[in-house]
Formats: sequence, structure tokens, C-alpha cells
Amino acid sequence: MRTMRVTGSTKAHPHDDAPDTEESFELLARLPDGPERRELRDELVRLWLPMAERIAVRFRGRGEALEDLYQVAALGLVKAVDHYDPERGRAFEAYAVPTVTGEIKRHFRDHMWTLHVPRRVQDLRNRVRSAAKELAQNTPGRPPTVAEIAAHTRLTEDEVRTGMEALECFSALSLDAEVAGSDGYALGDSLGGPDPGYDLVVDRAAVRPCLAALPERERTILYLRFFGGMTQSTIAQQLGISQMHVSRLLTGCFDRLREELLAEVH
Repeated sequence: MRTMRVTGSTKAHPHDDAPDTEESFELLARLPDGPERRELRDELVRLWLPMAERIAVRFRGRGEALEDLYQVAALGLVKAVDHYDPERGRAFEAYAVPTVTGEIKRHFRDHMWTLHVPRRVQDLRNRVRSAAKELAQNTPGRPPTVAEIAAHTRLTEDEVRTGMEALECFSALSLDAEVAGSDGYALGDSLGGPDPGYDLVVDRAAVRPCLAALPERERTILYLRFFGGMTQSTIAQQLGISQMHVSRLLTGCFDRLREELLAEVH
């Protein structure tokens, strides 16, 4: 196997880390898969790696280690080298820059957001973040206001607030974390539990038509027992019947309501 060598020319490029590899990519496109092609591919990746790392540096300070960003950028560069087609007439750098940048942004979107944030909200976050940095140069001593950011980005103030809230969505606090300004009060202490009142509302709505179908005396007995708080003896005295009769009527009402409710379920 002969050794592949890629040499850069003195042709001018917009960046010092952009070597002239046009002929090498044309050769790469012609070579069949094999050791010679893989060697040339690896050499092209090595030559363009400084460009990928330059792009990665733009994203530092956003919650991800720079070394990890370098790795993501290198992955994007490999994809660019593998999919670049010199016959399309587009310079490799013009193809590789958005490919590497997109790979880094995808990394942030897929791995850095603790909460699921819609793509539109992520875009708002990026626009608000960039605008705040630009406006901060003209508002020394204070952060730009929501109105100023909205005017600069041509967004509504509500959209700016949404973007600002999304700035805090990269990470989440533990439920054991103490609430600021409290005396040992944890976030988990603020979580509520299931409210049994909701089940009661559902049960009442389900039983209402069944109650309406009962005879008037049975409805009266149920009302006095469960809404009036009367005992069976008191109900019997008020209606002029025996306590035993009241008990039998209540039992009959319960059985009928239970059968009708179960029939609706099935």
C-alpha cells in the first residue's frame, strides 16, 4: 500500500485553518473503498480538524465542557468528509461549516436540555440570548429590558419572556434542593398529592342519574341520612315508619345504585 500524502497549497482562504484540499477530495471520490481511501479520508479529517475546533469554541460557556464540544465537532467533520460531493461545485468549507455547526446544535438539543423544550422555544431562547449580549454593550451597569430585547429582535414581549424562561431549562434542581430564602424547605415539600375531592366529584356525577330514577321516599331517606346527617331512628320518626324499615330501604337503594353503576361500567 502506498502512503497517501495531502499537501496544502498557498491558495488564499478565509481562514488559516482552511487548507486547499480540492484535489484530494476529487481523488477521494474516485477511490474505491479500501485502505488507501480510508487513509486519505483520515488525513483530510486531520487537516480540517482545526476548523471544526474553531467552531466548537463558539459554543463554550453553555454548560458543556470544551473537550466534549471538540468531540462533537469532530464527529460532524467526519460526517462532512464522508458526504461531501466535489462534483456539486461547492467548496468543502462551505459544506463543512454548517454540518459541524448543526451537529453541535443537535448535541445541545438532544443531550443538554433536562426538560423537553419545543424547537420553537429553543429558537426563541437563542435569539433572546444573542440579543441580550449585543444590547448589554449599550446598557452598561444593567441588563437589557424585555421591551428592549423585543424591539431588537422584532419579537413580542411574551415571546421574549418565553425565551428568557427557556434559558433556565438546561438543568433541573433536585427535589431535595433547598428553596432560596426558606429555612430548610425543600422543593419536594411543595409537591402536592392526589386530591380525593376529584374522585368524589366523579362519583357524584356518575350516581346523579341513578338517584333521580329512585322513588321520592328513597331519595328523601338518602338525603336525610347523608346530607342531613340524621340517624336511621330520627329518619324513621320523621317519616312515621320503623327504624328497621328505614334500614331495609337504605340497603335496597344501595344495591340498586351499585347494580346500575356496575352495569354502566361494563
